Amino acid sequence: MSTLEPDRAASAERTPSPDRLGTAVSVVIPCYSDERWSSILDAVVSVQKQLTPAEKIVVAVDHNPALSARLREALPEISVVDNAAGIRGASATRNAGAADTTTPLIAFLDDDEVALPEWLGTLIAPFSDPDVVGTGGRYEPIWETEKPSWFPDVFAWVIGGHYEGMPETVSRVRNVWAGNMAVRAAEFRAVGGFLASFGKLAASSQPEDTSLCISMHRYSGGHWMYVPEAVIHHAVPRERATFAFFVRRCYSEGHGKLLLRANLPTQDDDETLSEERLYLIRVLPRGVLHELRDTSRAFSRVCAMLAGVTAAAVGASVAIGQRVFRLGKERRETSHKVL
Repeated sequence: MSTLEPDRAASAERTPSPDRLGTAVSVVIPCYSDERWSSILDAVVSVQKQLTPAEKIVVAVDHNPALSARLREALPEISVVDNAAGIRGASATRNAGAADTTTPLIAFLDDDEVALPEWLGTLIAPFSDPDVVGTGGRYEPIWETEKPSWFPDVFAWVIGGHYEGMPETVSRVRNVWAGNMAVRAAEFRAVGGFLASFGKLAASSQPEDTSLCISMHRYSGGHWMYVPEAVIHHAVPRERATFAFFVRRCYSEGHGKLLLRANLPTQDDDETLSEERLYLIRVLPRGVLHELRDTSRAFSRVCAMLAGVTAAAVGASVAIGQRVFRLGKERRETSHKVL
């Protein structure tokens, strides 16, 4: 995570309305597959048991009318909406759910997560500051199988878990993760919500949450807060406990972050990838030193770290190559039109 200075001029010009500063919150849970039926129900129940109640719970279903019908029958007390006409994927599905809310705050929880009872109240507490546009909380991974002995803690982001180097107290950050997030609805809608063409779908894993956080910061001059006490439990299925998944996810991270930079052109390139630079320069070296303390596992974990960094670098290189090829093709097509 990294710290950003807000645009003070934009912040000063913004005149908060009473509605914008309200504390009423809706919770949106995106889903797509009947295979996650039990985990979807667990996610909904965890929101219903919050000490700070949500005004509305919305389950948004991605191109699965049978699942929508099943949810409406099983959970008549909540709102079920469909992402049927739009682009497939988590981004568009979250947007469909958010469109069904009217509260000044919107929280997002994924369908493979369970929120602890204090989650929602803790997550929205920082909104008492009018300059806060969004918040995010802590992910605690729940492994279906035993955590692999080779898995380095500093790479817990691979499976959606809190990792070494993240803040341990409430802190201002560049971005948070979409599965444990709350936003001001006005600013969220003003930037168009999550970028529907950018995000997680099938094997694709692009940082739609980072894109949203940066866009909302630029639009409003406001900032994001990380709230480690806002805890969710995130399921890690057996298939994600493999070295093959680890490498693929690292590759996708490198590839996706370079695409993010292309999608968010700015005069300040340091902003887009600032957190990643700090991770490479500060967090990873500390992670290596930490792993070396356990001599029985040090070699395998350090090798996994090297493999992860290499895979991310390859992914970034591929993204650069694809962008150069695309720009060259566009220039050639433009020159042909001129001729």
